[in-house]
Amino acid sequence: MRKEDILKSLEKVKYPGLDRSIVDLKIIKSIEEENKKPIITLSMQNDEAFQVLQKSLQDLFDNDVEIRREASMQKKSINYGDTANPNNRAPYAKRVIAVTSGKGGVGKSTVSVNLSVALAQKGFKVGLLDADVYGPNVPRMTQTADEKLRWNDNNKIIPSENFGIKIMSVGLTTPSSDTPLVWRSSVAVSALIQFLEDVDWGELDFLVIDMPPGTGDIQLTMAQELPITAGVIVTTPQPVALDDVSRAIMMFKDINVPIGGLVENMSFFIAPDTKKRYDIFGKGGGEATAKKYDIPFLGKIPLDMQIREFSDEGTPPVAMGDKLQKDYYRNIADKLLAQIL
Repeated sequence: MRKEDILKSLEKVKYPGLDRSIVDLKIIKSIEEENKKPIITLSMQNDEAFQVLQKSLQDLFDNDVEIRREASMQKKSINYGDTANPNNRAPYAKRVIAVTSGKGGVGKSTVSVNLSVALAQKGFKVGLLDADVYGPNVPRMTQTADEKLRWNDNNKIIPSENFGIKIMSVGLTTPSSDTPLVWRSSVAVSALIQFLEDVDWGELDFLVIDMPPGTGDIQLTMAQELPITAGVIVTTPQPVALDDVSRAIMMFKDINVPIGGLVENMSFFIAPDTKKRYDIFGKGGGEATAKKYDIPFLGKIPLDMQIREFSDEGTPPVAMGDKLQKDYYRNIADKLLAQIL
């Protein structure tokens, strides 16, 4: 089997979870021969991705080749930092804002997108990293869902751009929008580390991270690998959501992440015909929780049909809404800036 033929076959093999070949990504370290058997050496750190590729390549070549990994890559860990003394894998960003929630469905991504755009409207250079790997909604909310990963001449990933912010999401790596990412947490964490280190973000004033909900591996890793300036926690007034957001608050306190404040989303509903206010999910829960844990209360956002429509259409209300809708998010940004500048 000739080296040229092997390389041609490898050009069709895609890296797990990405729409780009392992040849394009320069993962092929060498193709050599030992005892008349081809040896393909891969230069990659992720254990699980290597195992997936090893099996795929063995099947591709009917076990007529041996797949190895470059020795220096085999035991390299990505988790070098700790929450008391975190690494800085984003030295290009002056400040890092982590937006999280205790549970899903409370509007965390909506707040992340509009907070990012609000900061950009103030003249800051802003990047938005969608770290919610199993539910990446940022591409839809920023009209970047149809874009795919691109690389520049320095083999760095080029972030998408819209509404004055740079955007990177795992949702941009899948062949289609409904492709599930069936990843163990170690693979998800590895992908996010790559987005921190291998994306051409440029110089940023703020890197906003849309975290997944809950208190898991990704939250812990981000706190270990980044000096987070402030955490922003999103909740609804509903007691069930507040139970979970209390855990998110205590997680940030336990891992030494400063809390910039709490946002109460879907706070109330104003009927468009009668203008009567309805507190559908309860009243005052966000403010009471902020007071209980002695953290800033950044503001309320109503349950507004047009805000929902703007978000689904990929036109952030802070950019395309009326003055009242814009002010909800701009006031939150102002209060956050007062905490961290």
